[in-house]
Amino acid sequence: MIIRIYNENPNPREVEKVVAVLREGGIVIYPTDTLYGIGCDALNVRAVEKICEMKGINPQKSNLSIICNDLSIISEYAKVSTPVFKLMKRNLPGPFTFILPTTSSLPKIYKKKKTVGIRVPDNDIIREIVAQLGNPVLSTSVQLESEESEYSTHPELIHEKWGSFADLVIDGGTGGIEPSTVIDCSEDEPVIIRQGKGVLKL
Repeated sequence: MIIRIYNENPNPREVEKVVAVLREGGIVIYPTDTLYGIGCDALNVRAVEKICEMKGINPQKSNLSIICNDLSIISEYAKVSTPVFKLMKRNLPGPFTFILPTTSSLPKIYKKKKTVGIRVPDNDIIREIVAQLGNPVLSTSVQLESEESEYSTHPELIHEKWGSFADLVIDGGTGGIEPSTVIDCSEDEPVIIRQGKGVLKL
């Protein structure tokens, strides 16, 4: 299934359809301020495992990332020092992933790595979905290495490629081709480990 939602003014009824799919453990493809993402309710371990298996992600060795709708709930899922919180406040919502130590609120699948990526994208569709769901959403991109960019930017083609795996594809317009900038904040000093879209305001 594919549904159209507009970033400028997400239709609450359409958002509720997405939330209902996520609540049932479904997998959704959604727009962000960078690439289109594929995700699920981040606290639904079975759905998280399904996505990891499909994308060949080993959660014990790879950082999993979650989307929060705003900064106020981040401390529930990650340990945030005052300087890091200020850094995040200067840059979010935006095209950044901040790697932080996990808290006990996240399921065990996140804890082997002891860190989690936190995203608050500058995209009203996914933020509204997360707000209505009441839980963060797992975030991993639909983009695969060495593939034609149309299959990760155009919703119809994304649906053609991923429709058999995802329960729902959101058409939020043409997606980007540049990933988020990743900042590791798990140690004393923040370190940019991947420069993507966006320039970090220090």
